[in-house]
Amino acid sequence: MASGFDEAVWELVRRVPAGRATTYGQVAEAYYGVRKGARGIGQALARCSDGVPWWRVVQADGAMKAAPGGDEQRARLHEEGVELTLDGRVDWDLAGPWSPAQREPRGGAVRPPG
Repeated sequence: MASGFDEAVWELVRRVPAGRATTYGQVAEAYYGVRKGARGIGQALARCSDGVPWWRVVQADGAMKAAPGGDEQRARLHEEGVELTLDGRVDWDLAGPWSPAQREPRGGAVRPPG
């Protein structure tokens, strides 16, 4: 049975639209109000059920999770049209991280903070 924390994280991740990606830190910021806590977000996603688009959450540098799921994650993002770099990371210059705290923009990439 999922905890309230897991359910809340999954609900945030369900808001990430197809064709977009976000970071563990962005989800942590939406949940906690600060970017610390990204590890807990990853742990909640490791326990997620069907219907949670876990593959849309990547590391801050755009890297995918380690094997065995990295290839599947990369393939799902590619199928959804997320731009990837030659080394297989999300290209934040083209894709811009989507924040679960924001509404879907009406076109154009969102530049990463910082």
